[in-house]
Amino acid sequence: MSEKDLQSYITIVKEVIGLHIEIDYAAIGVRIRRLRKAQELTQQNLAELAGLEPSNISHIERGATKLSLPTIVNIANALHVTVDDLLCDSLSAAERAYDKAAEELLADCNMRERKILTEAMFSLKETLRQVDGYPES
Repeated sequence: MSEKDLQSYITIVKEVIGLHIEIDYAAIGVRIRRLRKAQELTQQNLAELAGLEPSNISHIERGATKLSLPTIVNIANALHVTVDDLLCDSLSAAERAYDKAAEELLADCNMRERKILTEAMFSLKETLRQVDGYPES
C-alpha cells in the first residue's frame, strides 16, 4: 500500500468511526424549530424556558450560530427531549434518535397514512441502496 493510499484509508476510517466530527448546526436548528412548533411554543417562550434571549433562538433555528454544550442542554430540557434528539444529525451512533423520530411520525397516523408512509419508506430504502451501490434485497 502506498503512502497516499494509506493516508486515504486513514481519513476514511476516521470519518467512519466519527473521529472527524462536523456539527451540522443547520440541522440542529431545524430540529429545534420543529420540536418548538410541535409544542406550540414561540421563540420567546422557548427562550424563557431555556434561559436565553429570543434573538438567540432565532439564530440557532437558522443555523447561524454555534451552540455551547450548556445551551444545547438547556434547550433540550426546555423541549423535554434528549440531547441526542437535537444532535442526531451530527452523531455517528444516532440510530435510537432516528427510530424515535420515525415512531413519533407514525404515532398519530391512521391506518391509511401508515400504509402510505410504510410503502414510501420501502421505496425510498430501495432507491437509496441502489444509489449507494448496495445489492438488492
